Amino acid sequence: MTRTTAPREGGRWIQRWDPEDETFWRESGERIARRNLLYSVFSEHIGFSIWSLWSVMVLFMGPGYGIDPAGKFFLIATATCVGALVRIPYTFAVARFGGRNWTVVSALLLLVPTVAALVVMEPGTPYGTFLAVAALTGVGGGNFASSMTNINAFFPLRKKGWALGLNAGGGNIGVPVVQLAALLVIATAGAGHPRLLLAAYLPLIVAAAVLALVRMDNLAPVRADAGAVREAARQPHTWIMAFLYVGTFGSFIGYGFAFGLVLQTQFGRTPLQAASMTFLGPLLGSLSRPVGGALADRFGGARITLAAFVAMAAATGVVVLASVRESLPVFLAGFVALFALSGAGNGSTYKMIPGIFHAKALARGLEGEEAAAYGRRISGAAMGLTGAVGALGGLGINLVFRRAFQDSGSGTAAFVTFLAFYAACCAVTWAVYLRRPRQQTPAAPGAPGAPGTTAKAQLTSV
Repeated sequence: MTRTTAPREGGRWIQRWDPEDETFWRESGERIARRNLLYSVFSEHIGFSIWSLWSVMVLFMGPGYGIDPAGKFFLIATATCVGALVRIPYTFAVARFGGRNWTVVSALLLLVPTVAALVVMEPGTPYGTFLAVAALTGVGGGNFASSMTNINAFFPLRKKGWALGLNAGGGNIGVPVVQLAALLVIATAGAGHPRLLLAAYLPLIVAAAVLALVRMDNLAPVRADAGAVREAARQPHTWIMAFLYVGTFGSFIGYGFAFGLVLQTQFGRTPLQAASMTFLGPLLGSLSRPVGGALADRFGGARITLAAFVAMAAATGVVVLASVRESLPVFLAGFVALFALSGAGNGSTYKMIPGIFHAKALARGLEGEEAAAYGRRISGAAMGLTGAVGALGGLGINLVFRRAFQDSGSGTAAFVTFLAFYAACCAVTWAVYLRRPRQQTPAAPGAPGAPGTTAKAQLTSV
């Protein structure tokens, strides 16, 4: 990660950064890292709120808008899709421009979809225009990838689960916050005033950009590294973790976007009733994410991830039963449990990524700072790819819901599909990261990607 190129100067660039050095961390590193984490969380929080705007805008869209449930699901699916795709360039923008600099730019970009929605949000607007504006909100989804890559570089390996979980959880909580804000608008002004919600976010976006400008830092050792991206893309573990992240984060964001619309469509809730229920699940999912990261720091990410998937499968079984019997209380209990469990799984899966690539470095024969640097370099690139693919899981959830409601008017078939997917996630987590090898064959020192069980044994501890 550290290269012998001309130093970056000015604009709050930090030239030396070695969080694995305990003296450096104690004397100055921890204070700086925590300060950057705080303002990263705020900016990412606003980004998630803007990304999930259409999960609540559809609640304002009554009969006068002329859009059926399938059309509304496609609006939120469009926002999810674009948010997933922009995560890849956002990840690499941190190394190109600096974490603090890109946080400022990415925050200001949130003004574009917010102002656009302010202009078009009224009956009579063409559906294609709504689709275009929903797509613009995808820039809020990109904020997550750049923020996680940036914070990953600030913290030592032993603190990454907690730091990444807190950063992501604080960002994820933007979903229930925008839903609570929508509830307040609908309860006080009525479902005909979506512009009040949009206007409230404009000063918050500006505040996020200004605070990042004056309080955050860039890390000079973090540099654009196309080789790291190529190497991460060649690593099977990158795509295995992307698959698992589809199950955790894909579930969180997909359910977060669709929850209110499912309540309206399947259970006949009014906009006010739906809005009063939707925030609880995403809130618990956001709060449980740092808990999952902290548990992963203590017990191992793979163990917590497997436990989360087993419990998610059980909760999905409850939701299927409630959907068949049309029991709203049981449905809500199962759905809220799904949110909380997916949040914990989010924290544990992201903890696994730096641990996996640190273990790979050790298997290559690297030691100390050299191993830590390799792990940071590859895990940062892998996080961008994993985050993008994982967010596409949210797109899949919304499209599966759309098809289920088109075919039967119920989400039961969709939940059965999700149950099967969680079973597959359980199997992959156990087989790759928890099943102990039968024989102990040490990897050859320094051999790239040596397949011996020294590496396998190390991976079972991530």
